[in-house]
Amino acid sequence: MSRQPLATSGFHHITMVSNDAPRTLSFYGELLGLGLVKKTVNFDDPSAYHLYFGDDEGRPGTILTFFEWRHAPRGHWGVGGVHHLALGVASPDGLLQWKRRLQDAGVSVTGPLDRGYFKSIYFADPDGQVLEIATASPGYAIDEPADALGRQLLVPPTERMPEGRDEAAIAASVWPEPVPEVTPDMRLQGIHHISAITDDLGAAGDFYEEALGLRLVKKTYNQDDGKTKHYFWAAYDGASIQPHSAMTLFGWEGSDYLARPGAGQTHHVAFRASSTEQQAEWREHLLGLGLNVSPVMDRTYFASIYFKAPDGLLCEIATDGPGFAIDEPIDALGDSLKLPDWLEPRRPDIERTLVPLP
Repeated sequence: MSRQPLATSGFHHITMVSNDAPRTLSFYGELLGLGLVKKTVNFDDPSAYHLYFGDDEGRPGTILTFFEWRHAPRGHWGVGGVHHLALGVASPDGLLQWKRRLQDAGVSVTGPLDRGYFKSIYFADPDGQVLEIATASPGYAIDEPADALGRQLLVPPTERMPEGRDEAAIAASVWPEPVPEVTPDMRLQGIHHISAITDDLGAAGDFYEEALGLRLVKKTYNQDDGKTKHYFWAAYDGASIQPHSAMTLFGWEGSDYLARPGAGQTHHVAFRASSTEQQAEWREHLLGLGLNVSPVMDRTYFASIYFKAPDGLLCEIATDGPGFAIDEPIDALGDSLKLPDWLEPRRPDIERTLVPLP
């Protein structure tokens, strides 16, 4: 019997870089209403925080993590880096409430823009990481059959392009009342999609399809310039798309404008393996493709392997388990600083180096 080809079911987490952990906790925890599911340190640099946000249990696909590198320079997106991270919300009403809540907090917001497959707003976190909040629908089947996605190169209609937008109406489109608390309609639903930049869409497509088992689900153009190709890959079985799985790429063919690592930039993107056994299969599979793959690393809450896409984007495959409740109860996730056993003897020194969190 032939073995089923390996195919990830989507994102496990995304890891970004922050200059200031308390400020990050305030923005993502208080303003965006995400739960802090783990407060720990970077296992490769225990002098720095590693904060994990997610849903109530920190389920794969909802997890945003941050390395606090207090003196890191500001990074910048480019080839081999992530342009923006999109978080999901259920409805256009929830999107308008987010626009009002963010603007009232002094955050500059663009949109809502009609992207066809979803409506969305754009803003940045205090470190400059570009963020998007995107609606769950109408989805990718509005201009292609659901069982034949990604077959055609589609040109967006004029009304979705800059020349067709009513900028005054967009600016005026906002929730009429202040939004002092995150309402149920506004609850963020994890990673909607991640948009990165590549210098070779063909090589990138081969990588995401052969290495990770994702499938091409949309070929179109950047709706902000009409010239740059914008392709979408996802965990797609030919009938439906798994949530938390859409990886989109802007094609800057032949560009040498590389992403600059630093604060406000993504460090790596992690995809899911269901188990350590499947992860071992992934490692052998990736090595067989000629990729340089790290040994398996114990991250306490999951096991990880690391490798790079052809354009330089650092990728990870992380196991679904054992999860964040391995060292504290579900109802107390993120309450205290957790260290792996091998760092516990250094706890007093580590705690002295960290800025206290509220």
